[in-house]
Amino acid sequence: MTQHENKKSEQIRKVFFVSDRTGLTAESYGKCLLAQFPDLEFETITLAFVDTTEKALHAREQINHTSLESNLKPVVFSTLVNDDEQYIIESANACVISLFHSFIGSLESFFGVESSHKQGVSRISFSDTTYQRRLDAIDFALTHDDGVRPDHYDDAEVILAGVSRCGKTPTSLYLAMNFSLKVANYPLTPEDLVSETLPKCLTDNLEKLVGLTIKPVPLSRIRRQRRPDSDYSSLEICQSELEQAKSMFEKAGITVFDTTDTSIEEISSRVVRTLGLARERVRESTLIFNKFIKAR
Repeated sequence: MTQHENKKSEQIRKVFFVSDRTGLTAESYGKCLLAQFPDLEFETITLAFVDTTEKALHAREQINHTSLESNLKPVVFSTLVNDDEQYIIESANACVISLFHSFIGSLESFFGVESSHKQGVSRISFSDTTYQRRLDAIDFALTHDDGVRPDHYDDAEVILAGVSRCGKTPTSLYLAMNFSLKVANYPLTPEDLVSETLPKCLTDNLEKLVGLTIKPVPLSRIRRQRRPDSDYSSLEICQSELEQAKSMFEKAGITVFDTTDTSIEEISSRVVRTLGLARERVRESTLIFNKFIKAR
């Protein structure tokens, strides 16, 4: 390994997703949080089905071993329900974030009752339809990421387009997980940008299309994290691609959001409002809340 490669590997922080089930929830929400730090590079490791003390101890050993190997302390996102197992993970030499315990205490105080603390419980019975819709949306976002299956864009509720590394994937996943929207995203490649108009798969779906952009300097910096010393990450190329994309968006007459200094949460909310999807999602949330109150 060269000195440059060694230095680069030392800058990659290990991230663990620890769960008593598949780890999907820990991964989804953990990656959304990590996406807020585009200038950092992460290597993720999922430790699933940590549902006994013995497995928790083994998981802690893995985390501590990683901590000893690197000068960067690892990060752990945990959705463990059992207190004993969570305490073991929290004693690891890492930044441990409990996605379960961070919220359950506040909810217990608000509702005035203790939670069941059951492992694997990730939804309540009256919201099965909504839960399934969310899973379908997440699956759609993952299988239609980065321009995959444009022939399915008729089934999408939102399509995000923009140059490479402008924030399309994390925004797609956030919209899927938090708004249960089927989102596809399309990267405008150098071949696409040569044309004066957007690809046909996008122009055929203008009513659900939103453009994303970013300032040239941050884009160049983000791209250098992936491919340093390349034309792809040069400031000149980034400026050229962004100008071409802007021209194409203006000709198509679509709304464009700048992701440079705006959080994924805010961008997602703007997308929902722009496409007129907010009222439908608020109504759905209200129905779920009303059902919950009646169940109580």
